[in-house]
Amino acid sequence: MNKTIHSALRLSKWLCLATVMAATPARADYSQHPEAKRFADEMVAKHGFQRDEVMAILSRAERQQSVLDAIARPAEKAKPWKDYRKLFITADRVQQGVAFAREHAATLARAERESGVPATIVLAILGVETRYGRNTGSYRVLDALTTLGFDYPPRADFFRTQLQEFMLMTREQKLPADRPLGSYAGAMGFGQFMPSSYRNFAVDFNGDGSVDIINNIDDAIGSIANYLKEHGWQRGAPIVVRANVNGPITESLLRPTLEPQTSLAEYKRQGITSVTPLPDTTGSALFLLEADAGNEYWLALNNFYVITRYNRSQLYAMAVTQLSEEIAAQWVR
Repeated sequence: MNKTIHSALRLSKWLCLATVMAATPARADYSQHPEAKRFADEMVAKHGFQRDEVMAILSRAERQQSVLDAIARPAEKAKPWKDYRKLFITADRVQQGVAFAREHAATLARAERESGVPATIVLAILGVETRYGRNTGSYRVLDALTTLGFDYPPRADFFRTQLQEFMLMTREQKLPADRPLGSYAGAMGFGQFMPSSYRNFAVDFNGDGSVDIINNIDDAIGSIANYLKEHGWQRGAPIVVRANVNGPITESLLRPTLEPQTSLAEYKRQGITSVTPLPDTTGSALFLLEADAGNEYWLALNNFYVITRYNRSQLYAMAVTQLSEEIAAQWVR
């Protein structure tokens, strides 16, 4: 090729690349997003923020495509119970839970005593959520919530509300908004609290004057127990029981929300009974799990429903329940 032509083509290619790089910012400046002004208006009107303060925070938020990719493929939607269970009910997770329980026995015992929530349930939530603090998330919460609140239309309202709560939380905790790390969905700390849950249910369990569920395990333990208590946990009550089913089951009998609104007496009239004897007046909700040995029918009781208030998935609630049972079997108090 002619040397002059080659040089001209190389220069043209470089100029095109330079133009593209100049037009593509290194990170998204969310203060320039079309919805930023309305968001700032709400923070000023509802919560007394200064507009410049809100815009400065948004300007530090980076759009994360990996967040959008992750929320599009949550594990519980893709797996039946027989596969989901294998992710969480494992020998090492049980052993780690027992070791954690021994190390923090006094705090767990106090949380159980004050809330009525079994220590093993708190342990199981810690085990499922973060492997007892080993994996609390590596995303900046600001990035996760801003990306989802502004660029994920299916749940933008929810995540924008959580972004508001996060800004309030960091103001209350006197934290730089770009410091806390968490999950791709913006959940934080040992127990993976969303910002609204942090503000409403986290507690200063060790009495040091601050509420810190990100770094302080005592606060995290107490806060998980308090969350379940405040959502209606019943001290000493059963969680979930196997069901015997005699006859065909229609879709209308299954309760996707698992709110225990059907009495066991009503289920009995339809050929569904509890393997464990319970009063006929007990509220319950029938659900189905696809297990290794075939389909299993279960009756969710009030405390199982409470666990689904922590995470709406029935698979999650069953994983917490069964992991807690495995830990209880090996933890000698």
